Amino acid sequence: MQRVSLFGYGKTTKAIAKKVKHATFYDDKVTKPFRDADGFMVKPSNEFNPKYSDLEIPSPGIPPYNPLIKKAKNLISEYDFFEKVAPLSIWISGTNGKTTTTQMMQYLLKDKGSQEGGNIGTPLAELSPHASMWILETSSFTMHYTNIAKPNIYVLLPLTPDHISWHGSMDEYIKAKLKPLESMSEGEVAIIPNAYKDITTKAHVISYRGTDEIAEYFGIDTAKVKFKGAFLADALLAMAVDKILFDRVDYDKINSFVIDPHRQEELRDSKNRLWVNDTKATNLDASIAALKRYKESYIHLILGGDDKGVELDELFVFLQSIHVKTYNIGSNKEKLTALAEKYSIEYHKCINLADAIHEIDKNLKNNEIALLSPAAASLDEFTSYAQRGDLFKEAVRSIS
Repeated sequence: MQRVSLFGYGKTTKAIAKKVKHATFYDDKVTKPFRDADGFMVKPSNEFNPKYSDLEIPSPGIPPYNPLIKKAKNLISEYDFFEKVAPLSIWISGTNGKTTTTQMMQYLLKDKGSQEGGNIGTPLAELSPHASMWILETSSFTMHYTNIAKPNIYVLLPLTPDHISWHGSMDEYIKAKLKPLESMSEGEVAIIPNAYKDITTKAHVISYRGTDEIAEYFGIDTAKVKFKGAFLADALLAMAVDKILFDRVDYDKINSFVIDPHRQEELRDSKNRLWVNDTKATNLDASIAALKRYKESYIHLILGGDDKGVELDELFVFLQSIHVKTYNIGSNKEKLTALAEKYSIEYHKCINLADAIHEIDKNLKNNEIALLSPAAASLDEFTSYAQRGDLFKEAVRSIS
């Protein structure tokens, strides 16, 4: 009997529990042991004893400095656990755009029997081992803990500072993102930014500096692709994998793809003024990408949340080059306010998101843009970035 310890009582570990006979959950938020509806014991983290555990699998978000991780003797990732049953696997990672790239790729390859999962929302335990391939949005957290599993195709989008408090440094963050390349084999393919082209790997490396190089290498006519800016890169990388696997470029198919809400999602209020919901911009690079799209207009920018320990000077240097006023919210509002003063950016320190929207409503002109692009995660005040975006949209729709 293999005794499996699952760290964190969440979606990923709950799905894994259904694949094993003897599992016990340990969770930092649990104060008293209980048995859940499926009959599994759920215990406080401090009750974990490695003597009574043969295998430990963490929820990806649990950081390496957590006591559970430090006590573990037989730690493997979710990806490692399913390595023997996984079909051909495509991993997509990067700082921004990996969700959209994953979704676009699944949209293109679904007719070939693919399934999408990983960080995008479906745990590997819920994917079919009989699928022709798994398309997996893969986080740096997962790769940090993964030592056995590897992709057959690895697509890496550009890297900018993110999750620094979790990894400890930018170098460690990059190291986690490049880790799969170490174990990839001859005949496998890695599409990676040019900055990492000299990394040691047995995989065939295709490096790129931008969308033009991706398009040229794979023979894709960008004029026939409707997506622009960051979304163009996402589309080209998805199309590149379709080209590698099936030697096809389907413009009609990719152009019929609909981008999820919460990424540069435009809406008009009752006064026909433009508001943009970019709540999924949880780091500075994503926010800069959105700001570049609207830089010809005056921007009322809502910033703030949990910035995960990242230095934000680069964002404020960019703000100096455009016409903007920031409305600072969230747990880092004091930090944002100090930066706004340092770089002479006009700002308003707000109570919360609703207060920011109220202030913008008083000032927004018809030829200006109201942009929620927080450059920070949402969990300081919201249950998710989606809840933050939904509340933003509801408030805008209620403006009279």
